Amino acid sequence: MKLVVTVGMPGSGKDELVTVAQSMGLATLKMGDLVRDETRRRGLPLSIGNVSRVASEERDKHGAGIWAQRSLPKLTETRMLVDGCRSDTEVTVYRHHFGDLFVLGIYASPETRYERMRSRSRSDDGGNLQEFYERDRRELKWGIGNAFTLADGMLVNEGPLDAFRRTARTELERILEREA
Repeated sequence: MKLVVTVGMPGSGKDELVTVAQSMGLATLKMGDLVRDETRRRGLPLSIGNVSRVASEERDKHGAGIWAQRSLPKLTETRMLVDGCRSDTEVTVYRHHFGDLFVLGIYASPETRYERMRSRSRSDDGGNLQEFYERDRRELKWGIGNAFTLADGMLVNEGPLDAFRRTARTELERILEREA
């Protein structure tokens, strides 16, 4: 199995990379969907506070790799992209289960990410600059910086959307062509 795992701060472009991967026929799984599903299962509205609390509670209760562990049964295709790895522990879970793993980091500056998140208006993004930085601190506490250090490659997403999509497609094609 060829598994590509993305790591990037909120608003960096992971959703756009998922769209590109899907347009290439690649199966995808968004780890954030697992957290949002658990939040809904608990009967909670999808707010930044509820989603982040559920994510943290499950990590505290079951360990830092819980969301990666829960994703494993859903990884059934021979080539997949998993979006939204949040820690080196999650990377380790994937490396343990999949020999052919490529961790792809996506970087965008805080200013760029904040503007993107304000414009997309997703319910779990928050609304103001303070909430944006609180979310960044929470993600850093979970270990996303450590996951970044394990990236096998990096995409910088500071320019126009079309340019990022082209670069992302080229990078995914290159990754998928690599031998195990």
